[in-house]
Amino acid sequence: MDNNEQQTSRPQEDTERPELVSDDGKNNKSVLCQRCGSKVLCPGMALFAEKELFLPSMRKKGSPSSPEGSVDGDTLTSHWLVDDMYTFENVGFTNDVGRIKYLICADCEIGPIGWHCLDDKKSFYVAMERVNHA
Repeated sequence: MDNNEQQTSRPQEDTERPELVSDDGKNNKSVLCQRCGSKVLCPGMALFAEKELFLPSMRKKGSPSSPEGSVDGDTLTSHWLVDDMYTFENVGFTNDVGRIKYLICADCEIGPIGWHCLDDKKSFYVAMERVNHA
């Protein structure tokens, strides 16, 4: 990573990443829902991955969405990558949005906390900014 890339990353990510990512690139801590605290992943079950993905703004299932055609959200780059949906302790999936299914908390239905493309059966991304770690 060159100096330009380091300057564009957020300081909070840089200080948290070493304690969250083990030497072999896996999650050191449990991954939890920010809203209800439900466990999404156990320690050591996901790999750290950097990939630019757009996720719509978080909200509870059934809450009003943005006007037709406009989607509020964030482009996030730091994720936990899981290669098997059965690795999750507690996660739900939205209906298909094009070729994408979004990941949500199965208990409180807040989300999206992650992203899954139907074209790649072995890639489930959980955005680090959208979950807590404990």
